[in-house]
Amino acid sequence: MGKYIQAQRKGKSGIFKAHVRTRKGAVKLRSLDYAEKHGYIRGVVKEIMHDPGRGAPVAKIQFMNAYRYKRDTELLLCTEGMYTGQFIYCGKKATLTVGNVLPLNCVPEGTIVCNVEAKVGDRGAFARGSGSFAVVVTHDEDKGTTRLRLPSGGKKTVPSGVRAQIGVVAGGGRTDKPLLKAGRAYHKYAVKRNCWPKIRGVAKNPVEHPHGGGNHQHIGMPSTVAKDRPSGRKCGLIGARRTGRLRGVKKTAQDKD
Repeated sequence: MGKYIQAQRKGKSGIFKAHVRTRKGAVKLRSLDYAEKHGYIRGVVKEIMHDPGRGAPVAKIQFMNAYRYKRDTELLLCTEGMYTGQFIYCGKKATLTVGNVLPLNCVPEGTIVCNVEAKVGDRGAFARGSGSFAVVVTHDEDKGTTRLRLPSGGKKTVPSGVRAQIGVVAGGGRTDKPLLKAGRAYHKYAVKRNCWPKIRGVAKNPVEHPHGGGNHQHIGMPSTVAKDRPSGRKCGLIGARRTGRLRGVKKTAQDKD
């Protein structure tokens, strides 16, 4: 009888949970309210902070509460060019300026946006990593949808009423500098979650992994595995439609239309 493989332990064990004690909080757009739907609301950037475990800096933005005498503090993604003391405008009638939050039907085609919602009011889903951005490709006014080009290169159609921040997420170029040593990788992942170092299956013993053992490091069986295999055998290329490297011109399903 072999051991439980690591993929099985990840579902059950608490040691693989995200390390959230030092995090600053959930980074989201404002809750969609009357001010944003019909006009705009002004906030001020109070502070630009580092959020542990996140590559992009986070902006603490203060808005006046529309209904009570108090201020609301929101955490938004910091866009390139944002500074403390800057006014941020959120809403349908806000200007097209870096850092502002507008619905996609109010921005022209070709605009660079980030922190885009997938559904109206979900407060940000796409293009949230450091240095990432999405491009508004086309608006379909008959259907009320907008086509975006995402950081992955894929294209996605979303409702035109979803909101997005204007500009590029700050902290770009983070991966250009190599980590160089194991200690830096250790600290990078220690603050995220327990996912480093990753030991290859072929480097393990047969008791620990289906690909382990043998006098040379080799898999010794097809690397593809069916989707419905038992969880201890489910490692390698799971439910692969194709294998090998992509050769020739890259044709994606999104480019056909």
